[in-house]
Amino acid sequence: MRARRYNLFMQENRSYLPSADRIGVLIASVLLAFALTRLIQSPSFTIALELPGFYFALPLTLGTFMTILAAALAAAGMDWLTRSHPALSGKTNVEHLMLPTITTFVIGAPLSLLPNGMVWWVGFAFGAILLLIVFLAEYITINPSAPSYALARAGLTALAYALFLILAASLRFSGARMVMLVPATFIVAALISLRILHLDGTDRWDFPWAIGIGIICAQIGAGLHYWPLTPVQFGLVLTGPFYALTMLSVSLAEDIPLRRAVVGPAIVVGLAWASAIFL
Repeated sequence: MRARRYNLFMQENRSYLPSADRIGVLIASVLLAFALTRLIQSPSFTIALELPGFYFALPLTLGTFMTILAAALAAAGMDWLTRSHPALSGKTNVEHLMLPTITTFVIGAPLSLLPNGMVWWVGFAFGAILLLIVFLAEYITINPSAPSYALARAGLTALAYALFLILAASLRFSGARMVMLVPATFIVAALISLRILHLDGTDRWDFPWAIGIGIICAQIGAGLHYWPLTPVQFGLVLTGPFYALTMLSVSLAEDIPLRRAVVGPAIVVGLAWASAIFL
C-alpha cells in the first residue's frame, strides 16, 4: 500500500513538470545559437536612412540575426513544451510564450556586449539558468492547482523585473541612440507588464495599463538618455517606476483604495532612485 501511494505521488508530481528530455533539447538549442555567434566571425553591415536634417544608421551583425533566431527557437520550443501539459486541454498558450521569448532577447543583448573569455562564459551560464527557470515556471503556471504554482508565479514575477533591469542597463551600456532606446523600452515594458498582470489568475489581459506603463517608461528613458548615468544607475531609475506602476495596477485591480495603493509604489520608486544616487 505504501509503495502504491508513493508511485501515485510521483506520477502526480511528474504531471506538473515538463519532460527533462524536452526541456534539455530546448535549452541546448537556444544556447547553441548564442554560442555560434562567438565561433563564427562575419562582417557587419549597416542599414542607413538619410533625410534632410536626419541620419539614422542601424548596424547589423551575425549576433543580431542569431538573437532573433534564438528567440524564435524559444517561442517554438515553449509552444512544443506546453502542448504536452495535460491541463492545457486545447486552451491557448500564448501567455506562456511571452516571457521565454523576451528572456532570450534580453540574454542576447548583454552576451553580444561581453568580451571573450571567462566573463562571457559566466554570462552564458547565467543565461542558461534564467532560461531553465522561465521554462519550468511557465510550464508549472499552466495548472493553478499545481503544488508549486505560487512559487512559480513569484519566480516569474521576479524574473520579469530582473529582465527589464538587465535590458535597460544593456541599452545604456551599448550606447543605443534614443531612436532605438525609446521603442525598445516601450515594447519590453508593455509586454512584461502585460504578462505580470495576467498572472493574477483571472485570465485578464489589461492592455490599457500595459500600454500606459510602456509609454511612461519610454518617456522616462528618453528624458534620462542624455543624463550622465552609469548603466546600473540608468537601469535602477527606469525599473523603479516600472515596478511601481505595475504594483499600482495590481492593487487597484484588487479594489484597494487609491490612497493606500500609492504608498507601496512611492516607497519603491524612492528606494530605487536613492540606490541609483549612491551607487
